[in-house]
Amino acid sequence: MSQNLHFKIKNKPIGVLQKGKILLTYLLLLLALGLSSCSKSKPEETLSPVVAVNLDKDKITLLTGDEIKINPSFTPQVSTAATQYKWEVADVKIAEIKVNADFSVNVTGKSKGKTELVLSNLAGKKLAACLITVQEKVAQITDDGIVKILAIGNSFSEDAIESYLYGLAHSKGHKVVIANMYIGGASLSLHVQNANNNANAYSYRKINQQGIKSTTANVSISTAVLDDDWDYISFQQESPSSGLFNTFSPLVDLYNYVKTKAKNPQVKYVLHQTWAYQKNSTYSAFANYDKDQDKMYAAIVDAYLQAKNLIPVHKIIPTGTAIQNGRTSIVGDNFCRDGYHLDINIGRYTASCAWFESIFNESVVGNSYKPSALSAYQTEIAQHAAHFAVLDPNKVTPMVNYQGGGTSDFTKPILINFGSNTVPHEWNSLLQFTAGTTATNLRDQVGANTNFSITMVEGFNNRNQSGPTATTTTFNMPSSVSSDSYYGNSKAAWEGKSVVKSTIKLTGLNVAKKYNLCFFGSRANSGTENRETKYTVKGTNEVVTLLDAANNTANTACAAQIIPNAAGEITVTITAGSNNNNTYGFYYINALQLLQVN
Repeated sequence: MSQNLHFKIKNKPIGVLQKGKILLTYLLLLLALGLSSCSKSKPEETLSPVVAVNLDKDKITLLTGDEIKINPSFTPQVSTAATQYKWEVADVKIAEIKVNADFSVNVTGKSKGKTELVLSNLAGKKLAACLITVQEKVAQITDDGIVKILAIGNSFSEDAIESYLYGLAHSKGHKVVIANMYIGGASLSLHVQNANNNANAYSYRKINQQGIKSTTANVSISTAVLDDDWDYISFQQESPSSGLFNTFSPLVDLYNYVKTKAKNPQVKYVLHQTWAYQKNSTYSAFANYDKDQDKMYAAIVDAYLQAKNLIPVHKIIPTGTAIQNGRTSIVGDNFCRDGYHLDINIGRYTASCAWFESIFNESVVGNSYKPSALSAYQTEIAQHAAHFAVLDPNKVTPMVNYQGGGTSDFTKPILINFGSNTVPHEWNSLLQFTAGTTATNLRDQVGANTNFSITMVEGFNNRNQSGPTATTTTFNMPSSVSSDSYYGNSKAAWEGKSVVKSTIKLTGLNVAKKYNLCFFGSRANSGTENRETKYTVKGTNEVVTLLDAANNTANTACAAQIIPNAAGEITVTITAGSNNNNTYGFYYINALQLLQVN
């Protein structure tokens, strides 16, 4: 047998080199198999047990300031829960938590609302939860029987509540405290700014239980709210924006600020609905409503109805509707003293009547309290205007029973005041110096209504309050009449205006009668000047009468036996007389007396 070995593949001989490669591959294969058989087998990994997590409460209800403990449980038990899990509350403004050493948690209510307490692992996976409801804590306040009212407002709240609301309440046996936070012309946005800055910016007027009024300067909203446990707190918008709902958004912030300060958790929040301007108002803001009183009133009603949905409002005080109702009576458009602020007497009284009936939920009709300057008939009109407003606060109720009537024949003088001071009720007043101002159904000296009216056809420059306080005329004028006047300037511009003449017209007169018209005009401290005023009185006949108004305390000028024209009218034109040597040609009228002579 041959000693040479031969390998054959498919009967083909294999060379020595090829034999070596095959052998090497075979040895490597054996080595790999050996290593595999000698290696140790790895044990199976140990899996973490599944832990079930539960809370002993899945929902809780608590009051603000109250605390409740919640306990978690783990199955199987976990000894180091704090390193594996975490507590969280969704809304920290509603509730806050404190984690205890045993990993239980104390939940404290902060503010009214709903939120969720969550227990999760460190990766953020939610494992258990509890629904939290927080309710306001209602403190028990002893009812002291005193109704306490705070207005955060301006001059319009001053008009509405500072003069007559206390008297109306007191006359019915109600104990009341009334306060007003006053800044003239203050808007909702200004109130919010002052609140945020804790600004001592207000005049704080407070009427105590005895009816004594005190005024404290430089007071903040916070101080006033904390001053008493108010039953009612009112908000209002400034009058220029009172019918523009898009300006009311600061109301929310103001309410949120005030409610955190209010001591009485049962306090009721009200909105003070303000009023539309007089039809002939010259106030620039009237342009916001195209100088249209009806349009302004409708806009105010709409804006306040929308604002009521911004915050929890107990009710709207319908002062604006009360004033608008009153304007449908014989009083006419005479509820304002300067075109936008209320008349001191019937305007403010009507507003207070609306507040009284709204707050005390009893009719103001028949209330015995009234300003001394109002007649019984005017009082009745004001009370009914307010009563109708409370019954139907969002639209005008025409006062059909108070729209006219009276005599065209009278024996007592009719006295007319030119100014906006408070005057005795036997005096009628033209409350403004601007054209269009009217007083209707003039009363005679004993209070009997007539069919006569007086209208300012051409206005004066302005009002002057420097007349004499004591006079000796037959008019028997109180100082509130004699010291107040309207004036014009016929020779040169004064305060940017030249008013050469002014005209008033009496209407509704009896064409079969004759009338005497007497005038009083005066400006005190006029030196040695002559301020002669010329009054031209014209009906079917014409009479001119003159009066030097400089330092006058005793004289009147009269035009006698004037016969009305065919329309029942007498016109009076007032200007400077030829002897007037004042540089500006100032002329005056303080009072007028009308007397029927046949």
